[in-house]
Amino acid sequence: MTDTNAKSPTAYVPPRVWTWDQQSGGTFANINRPIAGPTHDKELPVGRHPLQLYSLATPNGVKVTVMLEELLALGHTGAEYDAWLIRIGDGDQFGSGFVGVNPNSKIPALLDRSGAEPVRVFESGAILQYLAEKFGALLPSGGAARAECLSWLFWQMGSAPFLGGGFGHFYAYAPEKFEYPINRYAMEVKRQLDVLDRRLAESAYLAGDEYTIADIATWPWYGGLVRGELYGSAAEFLGATEYRHLKRWTEAIAARPAVQRGRKVNRVRGEAWEQVPERHEASDLDGPAPHA
Repeated sequence: MTDTNAKSPTAYVPPRVWTWDQQSGGTFANINRPIAGPTHDKELPVGRHPLQLYSLATPNGVKVTVMLEELLALGHTGAEYDAWLIRIGDGDQFGSGFVGVNPNSKIPALLDRSGAEPVRVFESGAILQYLAEKFGALLPSGGAARAECLSWLFWQMGSAPFLGGGFGHFYAYAPEKFEYPINRYAMEVKRQLDVLDRRLAESAYLAGDEYTIADIATWPWYGGLVRGELYGSAAEFLGATEYRHLKRWTEAIAARPAVQRGRKVNRVRGEAWEQVPERHEASDLDGPAPHA
């Protein structure tokens, strides 16, 4: 009879007290550490616009550049911004200047210099809400509509770590692939895709009939997955294109000119025409067309 309680010879037994193993491996092993704070002195550059963004075109970074481009498209000239590239693989986020704007050392980080005193804003969802309230756009002003929008915004903030740090890490970045974590997180991501698909079966956008910061927050992650832009073959593995309402929403948002502009900013991968490592003027985004 098999002893079902017997441990596998390779089973991991957690120690009584965990210690940091710097050789644990993985794609981001060189920048992962269990302590906060700066590793080196480096001041952040400052441009001439009211808003200074320090970021990289990851899904979280794209949220904010899309938001800023949407605000400019609506005529909010005060949303002009300088976008400075933060190379997270090189550890730029641990410079003293960046940590001063975001003590959590994650992109994106925003510094609003439009008032008498600079205002720092970090965490992508907080930045979207801050900008929406500052300019009175892309967030309903009150009542059930505002509650619905903020509920979906915070749904995204709570759900995406399971897609990125959970599924994405074990599927694409971990030094070894193991069935249990991949299956566990794949199941959760499939559930999240179903949540979105069911919601989008009953409304054009996440918060209802109007495009809002809830859509801007969610599209770079879940739209990116549907479009096959995250984690290699993950879209096929998860059957992401099978969610037809989510796919409709994804394609509708991808067609927005401000989204197309915003996703180029701070991008340093992909085709040359879609890479704008830094953005200081609107004309910086008027590069060659695809396949020109």
